Amino acid sequence: MPLLYLTEDDVAGLLDMRTAIDAVEEAFRRLAAGEAMNVPRVRATAPGIVLHSMSAAAGYLGLVGWKNYTTTRGAARFHVGLYDQQTGAPVALLEADHLGRLRTGATTGVATEWMAPADAHEMGLLGAGRQAATQLAAVALVRPIRRAFVYCRNEQRRSDFAERMAAELSIEVTPVDRPRDAAADLPIVIAATNSREPVFDGEWLAEGAYVAAVGSNWPQRAEIDDTTIRRADNIVCDQIAACQAEAGDFADSLEKGTFAWSRAVELADVVAGRAVARSRPESVTLFKSVGLAIEDVALGGKLLELARRNGVSMTIE
Repeated sequence: MPLLYLTEDDVAGLLDMRTAIDAVEEAFRRLAAGEAMNVPRVRATAPGIVLHSMSAAAGYLGLVGWKNYTTTRGAARFHVGLYDQQTGAPVALLEADHLGRLRTGATTGVATEWMAPADAHEMGLLGAGRQAATQLAAVALVRPIRRAFVYCRNEQRRSDFAERMAAELSIEVTPVDRPRDAAADLPIVIAATNSREPVFDGEWLAEGAYVAAVGSNWPQRAEIDDTTIRRADNIVCDQIAACQAEAGDFADSLEKGTFAWSRAVELADVVAGRAVARSRPESVTLFKSVGLAIEDVALGGKLLELARRNGVSMTIE
């Protein structure tokens, strides 16, 4: 049976952010209904390389699949594989770097729809890399964002990022010189960095602010501080089991006793209406994402559909 092969260019040409957000939201709704299953990431290491492996079953799509990627000092390489649920036959192999950035942004988009102030028209963004770009694109789709403030340590990088994203999204994107200027008194604050230490002070957050921390999925890394976690009335994880294994953002608060996992709820339960995402208008809300394979498989299923519809047909025997 021929195996559909999609390149990075195919993925970028077929899938847009709005479609990705809708597909990811449906995946979380199906998780809540027991019609999908997610297996958190595991890692195998050898000198100079890490292999990251995660898998999911999306029965509602008739697919099961995996995402594997390698990271070395010089590069990261991502692939997603999909199998037919009934026959077990492989049906698609996808290059998945762009796919991963899309699904991470789309997941934040879903959380933002449920957790952020509805009238938020400004936001702060800490990070100016490729993950930050899809975060900004997703939030700008689900909220009436007119202005974003972006900070990263490299002045040229944040200026280039601001110019590029302003042109792409037709909003004002302002590079700022201090982390505080991308976090203080703003209704939405997104952290999408590879920092090992918190990138802003939780005391800076406005009453009613929504925070999404998406950059860290290692136990020894944290983008947010204990103050942010203490101030959050509502804490939502993409999946609690995955966050327990990987979200170093909570380690300090767990050690201090200012956080317990019983405070967290899952995004699937929020989307299904079984958990509260915002207790009061003045509540600080926090979304923590480490990235789930069900998001990759859901977008893979959508790509499979779009490829067939559009006649994209590179195959491998």
